[in-house]
Amino acid sequence: MPEVTISIGGRQFQVACQEGEEHYLHSAAKMLDDEAQVLSDQVGRMPESRMLLMAGLLLADKTASVEDRVTEVQAKLAEREAELEGLRGAVVEPERVEVPVVPQSVTDTLAELAARAEALAASVEEKAAS
Repeated sequence: MPEVTISIGGRQFQVACQEGEEHYLHSAAKMLDDEAQVLSDQVGRMPESRMLLMAGLLLADKTASVEDRVTEVQAKLAEREAELEGLRGAVVEPERVEVPVVPQSVTDTLAELAARAEALAASVEEKAAS
């Protein structure tokens, strides 16, 4: 079992941990040291046990706040997932779009009328030019 030296509030501590968990121990010690440093800056020197207690309480408060926020976010996520599931289960009628079909005879008649109109326009332009 490895022995690790950590520093909290300017004091050194020897701590044992499981093989391979040294990184986690250093990370946790850094968080505790950061809180101890805040206390030391605000209050000054204090007994080791009091410093560790106060720093631990500050971390616990932050952790509780984060856990509350996680719970809120999980509740919102569950609501959204339930809404989405409700939408998936609902049968949504597709929008019906009707496109009228124009009979070929009407198209042919319109084309013939357009050709006659063009012929009349050409005739009027010819007479106007002469």
